[in-house]
Amino acid sequence: MALMTTRFADGLAVGTDLVAAVESAVGQALAGLSGSPDLVCFFICGEDPDDVTRAGQRAMSMVPGAHVIGCSATGVIGDTRGVELAPAASAWAATLDGARITPFALETLRAEDRFVVVGLPERSPDDKVAVLLADPYSFPTDAFVERSGEVLGDLPLIGGLANGLQGRGSVRLFADGEVYAEGAIGVMLSGRISVSTVVSQGCRPIGPTMVVTRAEDNLLLELAGQPALARLEDIVSDLEEDDRELVASGLQIGLAMNEYAERHERGDFLIRGVLGIDPEREAVAIGDVVDIGRTVRFQVRDAETAAEDLYELLDAHREEFGRVDGALLFACNGRGSAMFGTSDHDAQAVRDTLGPVGVAGFFAAGEVGPVGGHNHVHGFTASILVFSSASA
Repeated sequence: MALMTTRFADGLAVGTDLVAAVESAVGQALAGLSGSPDLVCFFICGEDPDDVTRAGQRAMSMVPGAHVIGCSATGVIGDTRGVELAPAASAWAATLDGARITPFALETLRAEDRFVVVGLPERSPDDKVAVLLADPYSFPTDAFVERSGEVLGDLPLIGGLANGLQGRGSVRLFADGEVYAEGAIGVMLSGRISVSTVVSQGCRPIGPTMVVTRAEDNLLLELAGQPALARLEDIVSDLEEDDRELVASGLQIGLAMNEYAERHERGDFLIRGVLGIDPEREAVAIGDVVDIGRTVRFQVRDAETAAEDLYELLDAHREEFGRVDGALLFACNGRGSAMFGTSDHDAQAVRDTLGPVGVAGFFAAGEVGPVGGHNHVHGFTASILVFSSASA
């Protein structure tokens, strides 16, 4: 009888001694593998950026034969648990036989009246996915990701915006022995590797779908031929009291990904936040620029809807791809205990649906992942990179 090999493993350690914590987390992940690692990812939450730096340097020194990336965060995920706003480290190790791993570091340069991002590796036909970890204070992640198709084609980007407990200036990024206090880092995964993505936005539509008939920048002026604010007020007035409270706590809007679909239901939209209203112009401001003719639908988000969406997407993924070996999980820092009452929810959901696989990640200040075939930066989302067995 052949023995099962473990190609992915994770680890988690909590404690104020971050060097000891990262040694423990990386050690757990390495001990869980059947062979030598090709890629190691680690994530560190700590109060002092210098302590985070020392811990990251120690993590990179522990696996000299592998590619290693990592970042600081306000919470980490590993060992089916999440730890938020407390000193901790998580790690993930993978044996990727036959895969080509290309680390990169991105920086932004000013060229006349625009910014240029440099550092991307050359594209190859067998590229499968790029993992991106970025500093939200210094790197133009939204613009880079939204325009990534111009440079990367249909290559999926997945990852998250790093952060630190001290905010601006406390972010640290790590890649193959180097430490970065700004920019972005990541790895390109290519060759013989079976990967896929799951992006759970966790919203529920309210009211009807409507066509944008007047707009200006990120202001919706008319929906279906009527003032946008009037349409929104009509929708809210028809809601039950519980849903009105959800609207008050954070209304969202969905931009239809397929304009030609007969119906647009949950999961058919790219979710963006509603930022406010302009009573004088009877307009609604949203977190994106929408063209006239685009189909939209207002949305709300609650713990029950978000949980249901994530479990359904993961169940569907398992049915389509079969056996899963490992996953990287980038969950919004607005999820966890703030949304579900527990920091373990998303990690537990992955284990519940995909099985006892190696899963680690962090609570991000924004999540990167493809929706509708295009890469986007999201909020309140769980973005997951799933590694399936070679036979899948």
